[in-house]
Amino acid sequence: MKRNNLEQAPVKKQVSKSVLLGAAFLMATSSIGPGFLTQTTVFTQQLAASFGFVILISLLLDVFVQINIWRIIAVSGLRGQEIANKVLPGLGVVLAVLIVIGGLAFNIGNVAGAGLGLNAMLGMDPIKGAVISAAFAIFIFLFKEAGKAMDKVAQAAGVVMILLMLYVAFTTSPPVGEAIVNTFKPEHISIFAIVTIIGGSVGGYITFAGGHRLLDAGVKGIESLPDVTKSSVMGIVVTGIMRVALFLAVLGVVSMGLTIDPSNPPASVFKLAAGNAGYRMFGVIMWAAAITSVVGAAYTSVSFIRSFHPAIEKYHNWIIILFILVSTLTFALVGQPVKILLLVGALNALILPLALGTILVAAYKKDIIGSYKHPLWLTITGGFVVIIMGVLSIMTLFEQLPLLF
Repeated sequence: MKRNNLEQAPVKKQVSKSVLLGAAFLMATSSIGPGFLTQTTVFTQQLAASFGFVILISLLLDVFVQINIWRIIAVSGLRGQEIANKVLPGLGVVLAVLIVIGGLAFNIGNVAGAGLGLNAMLGMDPIKGAVISAAFAIFIFLFKEAGKAMDKVAQAAGVVMILLMLYVAFTTSPPVGEAIVNTFKPEHISIFAIVTIIGGSVGGYITFAGGHRLLDAGVKGIESLPDVTKSSVMGIVVTGIMRVALFLAVLGVVSMGLTIDPSNPPASVFKLAAGNAGYRMFGVIMWAAAITSVVGAAYTSVSFIRSFHPAIEKYHNWIIILFILVSTLTFALVGQPVKILLLVGALNALILPLALGTILVAAYKKDIIGSYKHPLWLTITGGFVVIIMGVLSIMTLFEQLPLLF
């Protein structure tokens, strides 16, 4: 029996490489949505070269978050909500409700972003563009092997976005030397920018996107941890490349003394950098960022309720499709509900410390992780993120509440 296992190991590893890459890109492209483009542009405009420091700190903290969560999901063989329910009965339901509500609300924004992307790319009406984009996302989940189709779409979209972003960054001739110096010795530090960027990169459903994808593909157990760690770091690296490329593109525009249009900052950067062709490129990037976020949000949000009833598990692809339809209809009929998005944005900031805190507790419960020993350095760094993000997200929530009434 042992020989057979050894003979089959290379085949298993070959299959898992494709899945690991897909999980990394699913996590990365889920985080690279319309909000990502706007946040990076606005903060670069405010902090100039010092935004490099924000990117560095956020990427380091993102790595601590992702490695902790993905490892415990893999070792336990359980999804986030199942782990939470084992830590404290009912906590998984609370976490699932927060993530599903947040994912649904933000998906309205993602669908809107896809419509705006097609508008910039082809001049199409945004609502019509949103409906066509939603149809494309739904088509992915009509495949029998929806997971593999989702992996391929995420990888292709990620590569296209990176190449276009690097091209625009190159055309603006940013002061790279100044950016490097300020990355390690910043002139300005913005805690708010760091918190916002971390929340946008690994907040809400994004934290679990790749981990749940690996679990669904059968990648689990202590023996899978080296590959799981590689995949989680790869996802952060892809996100980082996109963030740095956009940062440099905006920095180049700002350094030239050009004025960025506050009504649509990222689109303005691309137009200033490369004229109408740049604006079309922005459309491609916006659509790719939005459509992958639509897919990632729907897939991960529904993965949080799959274990609650056998019927949900059986028909989860159809429920994902329903999730996308509801998001699209809400945008088409009502438009973006700004107040809801503000409230959910504030609540979404609480999900990261709650989710990571739960995972860290689970890392020391034998009935969840068995004989696995969680590295102390991961516990310490993860606990640091929980405390910092917990305090700052509560402060953000109280700041946002008065704006809603």
